[in-house]
Order: sequence, then structure tokens, then C-alpha cells
Amino acid sequence: MSGSIYNVLFLCTGNSARSILAEGILNTLGAGRFRAFSAGSQPKGEVHPFALDLLRKMDIDTAFARSKAWDEFAADGAPNLDFVFTVCDNAAGETCPVWPGQPMTAHWGVPDPAAAEGSEAERRYAFADAYRMLNARISVFASLPLASIDGLALQRNLKEIGTMDDRESIA
Repeated sequence: MSGSIYNVLFLCTGNSARSILAEGILNTLGAGRFRAFSAGSQPKGEVHPFALDLLRKMDIDTAFARSKAWDEFAADGAPNLDFVFTVCDNAAGETCPVWPGQPMTAHWGVPDPAAAEGSEAERRYAFADAYRMLNARISVFASLPLASIDGLALQRNLKEIGTMDDRESIA
């Protein structure tokens, strides 16, 4: 692992909602310990306005938020990654680039709030629900004793985080 600050990449197909939310959450919760990034296999080119609105309501600065391709993080000069998490089922099934730093990976699938239908209130609720799920998982991840846990146990914990609901914790 890279040292005192861990680089984490959150992946989703469009990089417009879930991965953006995760990036903002971890950069806020893990400030000084983690540096989060996000990307997509087929980026939409813009961040969903509901994701930006929600992050602002949660007092998370959105200056970082831009929809970008995952190739950016496999290119020369990209940060060495310690962790790569897929937050959508489509990205989990895609062949990813080779990441610098040989990161640990896990799938933390969350329903796509950008695909939600219904009234504006129902669609915004889908974003709030995705945020809640990601925040719970990221909070558990950020509390793991990364420097003192062995690799196999850490990998097991990362996979378990992806299957938990927001009322659970891991051992």
C-alpha cells in the first residue's frame, strides 16, 4: 500500500452518480487518511444534478466532481491505487484496465439512482438512499485498521462490506 494516505478509486459505468457520491463521502470522512477518486467505463460527461445537490446538502464541496473515464487512472503518471471498488453491477462485470499499484478490489453494488423513475421527490429519494448505503459502507471501510490487518483478512472485510446493509457491521 502507498503509505499513510491510501488512494481509493470508485468505479461505475457512467461516473455521474454513485461513484461521484462515494468519492465525495470518502474524501470528507477520510480526510488526511484517504484520497478518493471516481471514474467510469463509459462516462456520461456530466455529473447528475441530483448528486451535486445532495452532496451540497450534506456539506460536501463539489468542486472535485467531474465525469471521467477510468483510463485516466491507468495512464502514466496516475496515482498508485491502494483500493478499487465497483459500485455498480455493470462495472463489476467489465474488464478493467491494469491499475497502477496493484490495488485490492471489491464490489460494493448499489442501485443506480439515476435510473430511478417517478416524481422528482421519488428520484431524489433514490439518490438519498444510494448516499445512505455508500456512507454506511465507506464509514466501516474508513474505520478498518488498514496498517495492522493482514491482506487476506482485509480482502475478506472489503468483500463483506459490499454485502452489508446499513444496519450491519463487520467482525
